[in-house]
Amino acid sequence: MKNIYLLLSLFLSVLSFGQSQTDYTLIDSQISKIPNSSTTTIKGIANYINSNFRTDNDKIRAIFYWTASNIRYDMDNTFTSNSRETSENKIKNILKTRKGVCSDYTEIFNDLANKVGIKSVIISGYTKQNGVIDTISHAWCGSKINSKWYLFDPTWGSGFANNGRFYKKIDNSYFKVNPSQSITSHIPFDYLWQFLNYPITNTEFYQGKTQINKSKKYFDFESEIAKYESSSEIAKLYDSAERIEKNGVENNLILERLKNKDRNITYLRQKTNVEKLNLIANNCNQAINLLNDFIYYRNKRFSPALPDNEIKSMIEIPKQKLIECKNALYNVGYVGNENSSSLASLKKSVTNALAQTEEHILFVQNYLSKNNIARKGMFTKTIWY
Repeated sequence: MKNIYLLLSLFLSVLSFGQSQTDYTLIDSQISKIPNSSTTTIKGIANYINSNFRTDNDKIRAIFYWTASNIRYDMDNTFTSNSRETSENKIKNILKTRKGVCSDYTEIFNDLANKVGIKSVIISGYTKQNGVIDTISHAWCGSKINSKWYLFDPTWGSGFANNGRFYKKIDNSYFKVNPSQSITSHIPFDYLWQFLNYPITNTEFYQGKTQINKSKKYFDFESEIAKYESSSEIAKLYDSAERIEKNGVENNLILERLKNKDRNITYLRQKTNVEKLNLIANNCNQAINLLNDFIYYRNKRFSPALPDNEIKSMIEIPKQKLIECKNALYNVGYVGNENSSSLASLKKSVTNALAQTEEHILFVQNYLSKNNIARKGMFTKTIWY
């Protein structure tokens, strides 16, 4: 009888443990009680969650349930892109209308997670349903809970579409999904966000070969994510584009994402070059101001008198600065058609200034080679720049 009792106790404890992991009734009920006045801003929702839930597990469940329960899928805008809208404006509009597409669900989920102190990212990719690859891209989220990454799809978790209509129905199978399980239906464009040490290629995803294959080269995604986060924006784009291409361009969605990365790289490179050009322009102006100071001093017949080495420095310093500016201008790179005329004009100004500087250099060299009486006879005309 004693042995039977022990076995029964073990069975009940295992059953209870299993229920505690899947029964979200209390959390869902509590987040459902949030006052309407607190749901007009992300900050209000986040404050309520932080005040009513203690653990990250409970908080992320509250975020998922609130997002999936309160946002309806906008069937009319399934194919409409609003990528140019700022995240802040997008979130404000979603909270006002309570509807959106996958990117809108993820904006809400991701911002809430980060606001309550949970590390979270938005992931873009494409999906497979019932063995069929979808023809439009999709977005979902990855969040780090207790030092481990999980996947969340608040869009698919909020309901389903049928015959052009959306039906709300919470689906917990898209809540806190293990990366090795999520990859069977969701594959990111960039395999960094698979959170797998042996990433699945696009070809394998098409073929349904999503089992972990440890014969592949080990990929330390945690260290690569840390490297990604510390990189510049343009470095992030370069590295991401390289991973996307390496994983196989199997469809137009991947190709378009790769082209988008290239466009963003071009834009950022041009933006960086324009910033360089503005800095060079400032340096050129400083050099020309120094040149004008020298010309003013020459027009005053080098009065008041300065030591010869200072007079020499007064013209050599702007010359050196102008040479540096000229070299920088010819290495600045593409600055866009709208800035090309400014670049050409600046090059011309620097070239002219350098030519004048050379004339002044010769004058100073000749001046310093003469005695005081001969020097006075050298000033016969006023110089302008």
